[in-house]
Amino acid sequence: MSDYKNYTKQEMQAYAIAKNIKENQIVIVGTGLPLIGASLAKRVVCPSCHPIVESGLMDCAPVEVPRSVGDNRFMAHCAVQWPNIRFIGFEANEWLHDVDRLIAFIGGAQIDPFGNVNSTCIGNYHNPKTRFTGSGGANGIATYCNTVIMMQHQKRRFMDHIDYVTSCGWMDGPGGREKAGLPGNRGPQMVVTDLGIMKFDDKTKRMYLAYYYPFSTPEMVQENTGFEVDVSRAQLMEGPNEEIIRVIREEIDPGQAFIKLPKTK
Repeated sequence: MSDYKNYTKQEMQAYAIAKNIKENQIVIVGTGLPLIGASLAKRVVCPSCHPIVESGLMDCAPVEVPRSVGDNRFMAHCAVQWPNIRFIGFEANEWLHDVDRLIAFIGGAQIDPFGNVNSTCIGNYHNPKTRFTGSGGANGIATYCNTVIMMQHQKRRFMDHIDYVTSCGWMDGPGGREKAGLPGNRGPQMVVTDLGIMKFDDKTKRMYLAYYYPFSTPEMVQENTGFEVDVSRAQLMEGPNEEIIRVIREEIDPGQAFIKLPKTK
């Protein structure tokens, strides 16, 4: 029998994602934890949200978690099956009409205090130590949409200066996006990590700790961040209840495609 009282760090992250999706919000997701969180939001937390994916599928509510954005399991319970180009046009239309309904999830290897994300390379771009897959659609999404960034909380990821800006955050602070020719009314809203939720100060656009989890502390967050972070506003976020965990394990990801459970003896 499953123990729904004890949850994993990944399940806490998925719950944190779901709690920060709003009613009637259009949610751009890929696979992995953002999809688990969006599926949880759709089923339990805010059923009126509308997950969409870049393959052109709108208002998705998959019965079983898909493995990719092209997985047929996305198609079974979605409102509209559009080609990819219609998805891109839909995203642009929301921005052009200044409709603030979109939220998108992106990730990367490095992030700086202003939410700029690197998913391109480690080291010099022309002679990198490691080359990653790059932007995909993340740069366009970060340019025109409000974003939630998914990241594991480690010093080597949270850096004062990242090696390459793949996806723009608030650039170098207030007015930075406008100076770069980017929309100033869009940008990163939060960073959801395995230790807490970081948000961005309205005036300075710099990252601060908004919430920590029952198994973490503000001191732990600072210790694992490669720059000084304001923890004075941090609040404890309660963990998911047993029904939330049951839904994740039995209904959303029963095959443990993205959330692995500890092996029991």
